Amino acid sequence: MTEHSHSSRNLRRQPKQQRGKDRVEKILDAAAAVFDEIGYAAATTHLIAAKAGTAIGSLYQFFPDKAAIFKAMELGHIDRVKRFWQQTNTPEIAQLPLREMIHAIASAAADLFEHPVSRVVFVQFYTARQIFQSIDESMTQEAINFLTSLLQQRNCALSQEQCSLLAEVCVHSSNAVMLAALRSPTLHHRQRLMDEIEPLLVSYLEPYFGDAQLKDVMKVMICTHCRSAQLSKNGYRRGKQCYRCKDCGKQFVEKVDRSNTIP
Repeated sequence: MTEHSHSSRNLRRQPKQQRGKDRVEKILDAAAAVFDEIGYAAATTHLIAAKAGTAIGSLYQFFPDKAAIFKAMELGHIDRVKRFWQQTNTPEIAQLPLREMIHAIASAAADLFEHPVSRVVFVQFYTARQIFQSIDESMTQEAINFLTSLLQQRNCALSQEQCSLLAEVCVHSSNAVMLAALRSPTLHHRQRLMDEIEPLLVSYLEPYFGDAQLKDVMKVMICTHCRSAQLSKNGYRRGKQCYRCKDCGKQFVEKVDRSNTIP
């Protein structure tokens, strides 16, 4: 399901032509600007229509009220976030050096919040929770689950419970800094705050997922087919780390016992 099809489910009338779809996106962007400037409570559909440069009647063709507009913004944000998780939760990113892995995730998150709708929805979630219809605390838990999965792929020696706790601290701390950044009155200060998220997460995760720890985990594993220790991580299956042997090219699932480790 695309971002547009998801968010358009709340529309009074579905736009069939591209011109109508563009108008809906323009209204949503205008609503984000109005909510950002004066807040949801003070915003009106007339102000949103004026900001979008469209007639109020044209706005009402698609949205019955500002609550419907905000719900469409929520759904669009959900689509963007899930696409962000899908693009970054990969074995390739999980196996990068820690600093590069965090940079890849943080950069993708920064791109996400470049979108005006996502930026406003994120801030409003922490400042005006009562207006939300589709997003709740379960989305924060999904973010924790996403990062837990990445961390498990990176270091199979840690339990899921340990990875989940570390992921929870990372998500809550980065969200707090992100909120302060997005609410900053100046772009310069916003960028300075956002730039601090990466070193914050790297320093916190280094003792558990640093490059030295990753090498130590890899050293104890050997290929179940040819007994080689030259391995690379290759995804995650049914809660267990998968490996690919660089020598024989075969794959196997983690099974830490005496027959599968270097004595």
